[in-house]
Amino acid sequence: MVFNTGAALLDAIVLAVVSQEQEGTYGYRITQDVRKVLDVSESTLYPVLRRLQKDGCLEVYDRQFDGRNRRYYRVTDRGRAQLRMYKSEWKNYSSRISAIFEGGLSNDG
Repeated sequence: MVFNTGAALLDAIVLAVVSQEQEGTYGYRITQDVRKVLDVSESTLYPVLRRLQKDGCLEVYDRQFDGRNRRYYRVTDRGRAQLRMYKSEWKNYSSRISAIFEGGLSNDG
């Protein structure tokens, strides 16, 4: 992608991916799902996960898988509220950008 991916957009995408699983999902799977839409590395995503956890948007728990612990992430109520805000902002932002690209802006403002 030729456009920069800011922290807020990464947060929004990670919250959207994690929110799709009621019981949460694990880091590698999150990375794979995010990579379907953005070219990002694990070293970029794990700090995002930690920041979202620190901000109270994600909770973390460990579960046994093949004899070892796997870290899972689940969206909290605060995270769901944050995701709703991101979705609203994205709709507004993307419609304005699309209007510029399509030449549909008015001169009112």
